[in-house]
Amino acid sequence: MKSTTVGPSFQKDAADKPDAAAGGVLLPSRACYLVALATALWAVASILFQPSPFSLPLLPSVTVSQHPPHEQPPPLFAGQALAQSNQTVAADRCAGRYIYVYDLPPRFNDDIVRGCRALRPWMDMCPYMPNCGMGRPLGAGGGAFPGRGWFATDQFMLDVIVRCRMRRYACLTADPARAAAVFVPAYASLDGGRHLWNGTATRDALAADLVAWLARRPEWRAAGGRDHFLAAGRTAWDFLRKTDDDGDWGTKLLNLPAVRNMTALVLEVDPWHRSATIAVPYPTYFHPAAAADVRAWQAKARAAERRWLFSFAGAARPGSNRTVRAEIFQQCGASSRCGMFRCAKGSECESSPGAVMRLFESSVFCLQPRGDTATRRSTFDAVLAGCIPVFFHPDSAYTQYTAHLPPDPASWSVLIMHTDVTDRNVSIEETLARIPPETVRAMREEVIRLIPRLVYADPRSARVDFKDAFDIAVEAVLDRVAKRRRGDVVDVEGR
Repeated sequence: MKSTTVGPSFQKDAADKPDAAAGGVLLPSRACYLVALATALWAVASILFQPSPFSLPLLPSVTVSQHPPHEQPPPLFAGQALAQSNQTVAADRCAGRYIYVYDLPPRFNDDIVRGCRALRPWMDMCPYMPNCGMGRPLGAGGGAFPGRGWFATDQFMLDVIVRCRMRRYACLTADPARAAAVFVPAYASLDGGRHLWNGTATRDALAADLVAWLARRPEWRAAGGRDHFLAAGRTAWDFLRKTDDDGDWGTKLLNLPAVRNMTALVLEVDPWHRSATIAVPYPTYFHPAAAADVRAWQAKARAAERRWLFSFAGAARPGSNRTVRAEIFQQCGASSRCGMFRCAKGSECESSPGAVMRLFESSVFCLQPRGDTATRRSTFDAVLAGCIPVFFHPDSAYTQYTAHLPPDPASWSVLIMHTDVTDRNVSIEETLARIPPETVRAMREEVIRLIPRLVYADPRSARVDFKDAFDIAVEAVLDRVAKRRRGDVVDVEGR
């Protein structure tokens, strides 16, 4: 592009030179002497008075574009300018956070939900499927569930909830090459749960089918699945069967070599293979649509009258009197400061959410012994109620939910080692009663502060304006995948 520069010129004009005429010599006139003298004085002044760095600058030259009229770029309409601005902002905000979601054949997800009556042999799971896996709305529950956001959510509905939340994820992309991670929306826990009592070939059929389907995809081949993740909303133990013996528990999903390259969101990690799993909170009954719902519930939890020093909700484990649960039933039954909701079996507690939550809301401490495995949903129900959890083994929370919980366990919970209880070396009541009141208040406030991090927001809501358990889980996945891309070694804690 040509340009014309307008500015001061220090070139001598050719007309100032003496004119040489042919045929003779012109004698200089008085005017010529004056011109010569002025030129000499100008030259001396230019040498003596050069501009300093602090003098005012000359006006800059002006560059004039030489575009012909038909080459002028057309003006942007206001809408186009806003769209370009929004795209730039969104690209910056989503850098390193884009997620590509597979459109799986329905046999891996929707068909499983359609067969909800066959998901568990002893109960119809269809009432738990509506509302993106949250189940039916709960009533007031005798005062336990005021306001909005309360649902009869089954503890194993994580797969459905995460898939629904992912549909509203702010940084989705249709371009796999742009994605920081790839989400596989298969319902692994629902499939595994419906076949737990079948032969191993039946249990593993859909998992093997999924791996074969993924292996044919270019998105998988790009990184061998190391940037892929899925939600498998049961404990890792339900997916870690090692043999083909029908008597062994669970499926082989997490032991399949291809799946070991992925990251699975589970309710409890495999302690020996943490690099393939991330533990996330169990779904609770509370699914707030916005931060205002969370704040309203937190205010209620702070104001709750807590008549019990400690409490327990759960069923006995038959077969031994030398267990933590057996000691809890014995010590709680002998204390006037302990509240108890004793279930004939675990499913009875799950079907009585109002009674369990009322007990926890009226308790200072909630006892959380190990369940069928190290963790239990009751821990998250207790935190939701503002009740300080009491653990008897570090694996019940501290070594599990490292992305969601504070690094200092003593700031929000109590640990009484299970061996001290089973050996009858400690009194649970006396241990808890010795904690100073000001410490208890600080711990309870920390528990209440944790609530938004441990609940899954309503997946249908377009108003989610707080960081919930889903958001934190996705951040943990993206961090894990980024480390794999850099070649970092994931440590024994899965970080």
